[in-house]
Amino acid sequence: MPSERSFPPIEIHVGSLVQRSVATLYSHLVTRPTGRAVRLAIESLLADAGETAFSLIDLSEVTVLDFSCADEVVAKLLQSYVEADRPRDAYFVIRGLRELHREPIEVVLERQRLAAVAQREDGGFELLGSRSPAEDSAWRLIEARGRIDAAEVQDRSALESLVRLRVVFADPGSGFIHALSRFAVGAA
Repeated sequence: MPSERSFPPIEIHVGSLVQRSVATLYSHLVTRPTGRAVRLAIESLLADAGETAFSLIDLSEVTVLDFSCADEVVAKLLQSYVEADRPRDAYFVIRGLRELHREPIEVVLERQRLAAVAQREDGGFELLGSRSPAEDSAWRLIEARGRIDAAEVQDRSALESLVRLRVVFADPGSGFIHALSRFAVGAA
């Protein structure tokens, strides 16, 4: 059996970044310039990552998230890493997702035709954003198993889309498809 792939996660506490980036005592993401400052700070942290980076975007300290900040911090960040000319291979899991974050994130992801893996407060994982029923079904299979052989997914187009959206990890060495939640489990 091939060895398990592992990435040390880059934990990004967005509430702390807001306080440092915009010199405020509050963890409110409420203007586009604030969101842009936080996204640029995240991109700066990723610049020092290796060829492949796994990032936990922790929203647990964020008490207010508006649509413009969701667009800057989530959609624009993800968009830059699904493009062919991305700076590196990066995968993201949104951690600490609460109901107050859900609507703005879902709306901006759907508008940009993006998807993201999120870990809820109860510890479970879900797929947010734009996806077809076939993509959702394939993601649920991979999530339930943790790791599968690509041949186990009946709809190859759905699998290719999930890989392109970077909501699963396709290991080029083993051919296995990994759920991003398996890289997040155990990270504090």
